[in-house]
Amino acid sequence: MTNRERYVNCVTFRPVDRVPNHELGIWGQTYDRWLTEGMPPEAIREAWFDGIEYFGLDRREFLNINLGMIPAFDHEMIEETDRYVIARNGQGIVTKALKEGTAHGTRMSMDQYLRFPVETPEDFAALRKRYEASNPLRYPTYWDSRVKCWNAREHTMCLGVNTCVGLYSNLRRWMGTENLSLAFYDQPELVHEMVEFVADFTMQTVQRAVEDVDIDYFNYFEDFACKSGPLLSPAIFRKFFMPHYKRMNEFFRAHGITIIALDSDGNTEPLIPLLIECGVTLHWPCEIASGMEPQKLRKEYGHDLALSGGIDKREIAKGPEAAEREVLRKVPELTADGGYIPTLDHTFPPDISYDSFLHYLEIKQKCLEG
Repeated sequence: MTNRERYVNCVTFRPVDRVPNHELGIWGQTYDRWLTEGMPPEAIREAWFDGIEYFGLDRREFLNINLGMIPAFDHEMIEETDRYVIARNGQGIVTKALKEGTAHGTRMSMDQYLRFPVETPEDFAALRKRYEASNPLRYPTYWDSRVKCWNAREHTMCLGVNTCVGLYSNLRRWMGTENLSLAFYDQPELVHEMVEFVADFTMQTVQRAVEDVDIDYFNYFEDFACKSGPLLSPAIFRKFFMPHYKRMNEFFRAHGITIIALDSDGNTEPLIPLLIECGVTLHWPCEIASGMEPQKLRKEYGHDLALSGGIDKREIAKGPEAAEREVLRKVPELTADGGYIPTLDHTFPPDISYDSFLHYLEIKQKCLEG
């Protein structure tokens, strides 16, 4: 089977010759550690989501459509000390970021978010001018010359890059988690307007792509949950987001995209029945620290929802033996049932040694091959 056939069959619960081999990535600090523990610098030439040939990861491709702001905000340095930087980034968000421990763009702690670009309806009216769907810069100049090649491919293809679209996550980028949570009650008209705009803008922008290219799946990047549960209630989800998920997913299905994935860390369980009702067919990365055990989810939702992820990063960090136990406890059972691609439940943090990583990959590969 080709990588493409293997992926599509796996996540739609059909037979495969082996299960796809994917991983999500590593921290910058992890990269530095692994170099000291024997990883050759040339091992990582590709992006992790695209597949790392050196480690035997299967190739994927993410269509490069710009669904962000054009133009982005100008970067503005507001304050800098020996310990931290306060700056406005390209999304118009003002953050305070610690310098200590930063490696290859990865920080050891979350930035502190100080201000966001949308506080009023007038702010949003100004912001939406940066989201003109017809802007020619949204598609790469090589687009027309690559279409024939893309349609003859043997690897999996996703519409857009992983973090480009989310009905909730776009609003969170514009307003911030706390401000958005209040806006559901204090500014409901503005929230309705923003969600409708994101859906309309996305469908208008990708129209050319879905007409030109035979695409395998679309992914929502949401991250709308924390350890104890979602950041919005099922009632809020149903009121503000559900209608637009439904019409977007109907749009994708009308253009042959029947695999609809959703990425969210944290515990999303109260929302999963609504996601399935909306047409979401695949959920990842099943964060174990938040209770998202894939066996439990499979028992609850059966073949209504494919899963990816679910390998506890904390167990892999304990060493090769613990890594082997974690893989064997989950992967054979879930892959035998279908609709499951095992990966770490996020990116590899720096407390995982290179030896543990390699042993994890070796044991996982054996399970993928049956």
